[in-house]
Amino acid sequence: MRNTNQLIYQLKQQLSSLEQDALHHDQQLPAQQKKILQDIERFNSQLFIQQGAQLSPCIAQLKKDIQQLEKQLSFKLDVRIIELSCQRIQDRFTALRRALVTTNLNVNTEKQKRDNSRARYAKKQQQQHSDSGFGWIASNVMKNSHQIYQELNKHLNWATTFEQKIAEMESALANCHSTDKIRLQNEILSLHRRLGKCRQAISYIEERIQMFERPNRNLNR
Repeated sequence: MRNTNQLIYQLKQQLSSLEQDALHHDQQLPAQQKKILQDIERFNSQLFIQQGAQLSPCIAQLKKDIQQLEKQLSFKLDVRIIELSCQRIQDRFTALRRALVTTNLNVNTEKQKRDNSRARYAKKQQQQHSDSGFGWIASNVMKNSHQIYQELNKHLNWATTFEQKIAEMESALANCHSTDKIRLQNEILSLHRRLGKCRQAISYIEERIQMFERPNRNLNR
C-alpha cells in the first residue's frame, strides 16, 4: 500500500509542476503563434486529444489518467494493466514536456509549410497564366489584387467600345453604298473577333480573381 501511495504521490507532484509550466507557457503565447497553430494537432491522438498552441488542456487529461490509475490500484487489477497505465502516463508527461519547449519550432515549421504552399500556388498560377493563351496580360498584374481589378475594368471598357462600334457599323451597313459593304462587313467581322478575344480575357481575369482571393482567405484564417 505504501508503494502505491508513493507512486500516486510522485505522479501528482510531477503533474503539479507540469501544470504550472503549461499555464506559464500558455500565458506567454503571442497572439500570432496562437493563430498560426490554431488548427494544428501537436500530438498523436493516442497521447492527447488537443489542437492549437495552448497546452494546459492536456493537464485535465493527465489528471483523469492518474485518477484511473488510482482506481486500478484500489481494485488490485493485474500488474500488467497497472504497468501499462503507468507507462502511458509517463509517455504523456514526456510528450507534454517536449511540446512545451518546441512551440517555436512548431510555429516555424508551420510558417515554412505555408510559405511553400504559397510558392507552389504562385508557380501553378504562373504556369496556368503562361498556358492560357493570355500571356500578353502582364504576369505581375495577376499577382496584385488592385491591378487585376484595374485590368478587368479596362477589358470591360474595351468590350463596351467594341460593341458600340459594331452597332454603329451594322447601322451604317444597312444604308451604305454596295461598293462599301464588303469593306464594312470585313471591319465588323474583325471587331467581332476582337470582341470575342476581349470577352475571353474578361472570363480569364475573373477566374484569376476568384483563385487569387480564395487561397488568401484560406491561408489567413
